[in-house]
Amino acid sequence: MSTAESATAINRNQVDLLDFIDWSGVECLNQSSSHPLPNALKQGYREDEGLNLESDADEQLLIYIPFTQVIKLHSIVVMGSEEDGPKTVKLFANREHMGFSNVSDFPPSDTVVLSQDNLKGKPVVVKYVKFQNVRSLTIFIEDNQSGLEITKVQKIALYGSTVETTDMKGLKKIEDH
Repeated sequence: MSTAESATAINRNQVDLLDFIDWSGVECLNQSSSHPLPNALKQGYREDEGLNLESDADEQLLIYIPFTQVIKLHSIVVMGSEEDGPKTVKLFANREHMGFSNVSDFPPSDTVVLSQDNLKGKPVVVKYVKFQNVRSLTIFIEDNQSGLEITKVQKIALYGSTVETTDMKGLKKIEDH
């Protein structure tokens, strides 16, 4: 199998993880009340270019996304404009209850600097080994492309796969023989 074929094979197993987000636990710190996180994350809203997630007091956003089951994160899409779209994005796997006061106390699982291509929708492939058993993802948007006061995010999409759980009912006990 050539490298190109194996890359395609990997991508074929990746799904949009939207269906596995535990919406009741999703949080976003420093979001504008009139431009909240669902505008960028929820199906239908995130496809509407007129809707954005916007930061409020300053340019930073801290997003916490728990999942309904354990996932493997493969790549992330973060879209925005070339002026006020996000620039430095830090990803933390399985770190709960982070705030702006302690976000710099922990090393991120991965740090991404978004290019213009990324802001237009090109996925960023994460350090896959760091995102194998993910129950929650924290996305820290540290700054934006032009150093403006407000960061605007048009779309956030997460791609990966679910971690297959062993079906205990499908396994026969050895003593049954």
